Amino acid sequence: MRAPTVALTLAACLAAGCATDQAARQAAPEVTYAQAATSELVATNYRAADALMAQFGGNPGGGPLIVATVVNIDALEQSSTLGRLVSEQLSARFSQRGWQMVELKLRGSIYMRRGEGELILTREISDIARMNKAQAIILGSYAVGASAVYLNLKIVQPVSNAVLAAHDYVLPANQEVRSLLGRNAGR
Repeated sequence: MRAPTVALTLAACLAAGCATDQAARQAAPEVTYAQAATSELVATNYRAADALMAQFGGNPGGGPLIVATVVNIDALEQSSTLGRLVSEQLSARFSQRGWQMVELKLRGSIYMRRGEGELILTREISDIARMNKAQAIILGSYAVGASAVYLNLKIVQPVSNAVLAAHDYVLPANQEVRSLLGRNAGR
């Protein structure tokens, strides 16, 4: 009789432990609007855009800019929600500062390709830049590390591929950033 009692007690304790763990995960409070507003992601991306503008020799009246999707440096044909969001926030910040921005929502494979170790613009995006009389293209890449995501942004002249401005910055690989990376979070 003693063995069944011990087995039942052990089973009850294990079930209680699982229930407690599950309840703890479900009991996590939802983020409020006020808490979400304290996120540093937008401000960090805006500071990156401001740094690019400070280096760039162009002017808002000199023609529009195009923002390409920020891509995964290990797979240039791939991006993520994070890469697309960074691109959108860069475009928003340049627009807020008086720059005319060309909205560019195209398949990811046309933005950049590898050329002797460097990222260069494809012919298709160069043609789009010429058709829109764009003075430059903003592009970038990110690399996922164990505890951080490293971003590199550049403003590139569309005909010569000359880099006119560049800025590197780092985001913490916290839960929010990893969720925006999706499947690429482990890279």
